[in-house]
Amino acid sequence: MADLAISTEKLVKTYGRNRGLAGLDLAVDTGEVYGFLGPNGAGKSTTIRLLLDLIRPTSGRVTVLGADPRRGGVALRRRIGYLAGDFVVDGRQTGQELLGYLANLRGGVPRRRIAELADRLDLDLSRKIKGLSKGNRQKIGVVQAFMHSPELLILDEPTSGLDPFLQQQFVAMVRAARAAGQTVFMSSHVMSEVQQTADRVGIIRDGRLLTVERVEELRERAVRRVEIHFAEPVPLAEFSALPGVSDATVDGSTLRCRLDGRADALVKAAARHTVVGLLSEEPDLEELFFSYYSTGEADRVSA
Repeated sequence: MADLAISTEKLVKTYGRNRGLAGLDLAVDTGEVYGFLGPNGAGKSTTIRLLLDLIRPTSGRVTVLGADPRRGGVALRRRIGYLAGDFVVDGRQTGQELLGYLANLRGGVPRRRIAELADRLDLDLSRKIKGLSKGNRQKIGVVQAFMHSPELLILDEPTSGLDPFLQQQFVAMVRAARAAGQTVFMSSHVMSEVQQTADRVGIIRDGRLLTVERVEELRERAVRRVEIHFAEPVPLAEFSALPGVSDATVDGSTLRCRLDGRADALVKAAARHTVVGLLSEEPDLEELFFSYYSTGEADRVSA
């Protein structure tokens, strides 16, 4: 079993009569990218603040990189890179000055490393932060989180304010971090970046973990829209009763249907005819997420 970079057991956080977390159990493996999904108010940011000891739990246990965040102190924090969804700092400094200061706090970061990350994100470090757009401030936040190559990256809505091109640069940075053996714990509303980077996805609702799934397993079970073009017309009845097939229609020599789960039965049935073309839409993680969230179909957590 892999070592755990993050572990919580029966984690509870209450705010007066309101409950932010209601017995959260998390297990994030060392070296994986873990996508933490849930709408506003589900408990994502509360979880992250507890991991960083920005707030304290009402009850339960938290371990980060093998240490209690409350007792880990500076030594633990140097091993972590953190980025909030809205990176707010003293605007009187330039980006270079701020990153140099933070680099010194973390024991030193080569200037070349900072410059490479800034160039990758098309970031001008000579400008004062107060004159930057939200997107450019967020770029500085991305650089400060990644620049010291931490063992653990904790990212809370990290691409907020970034345009689509720069979101792709961020995806490449996360993939490089994973390849280097770093662990990434990332909450996000951008489903495409989760699909492209995460090994596993945890879905949280009302302060509890609904499910944990590997991304490829989510895709395998998700509903696809399939369109198959045959050389000649095919009988609808041959396909409409197949396992996982629904909403099947035949228009001349074209079959259209929805496929839930494995495609094996549908492919074998289609192979009995001459297939001239096939289109299968990639399962959308966002649709699956909202299915879990709206129906509460996952009553237990699987790994």
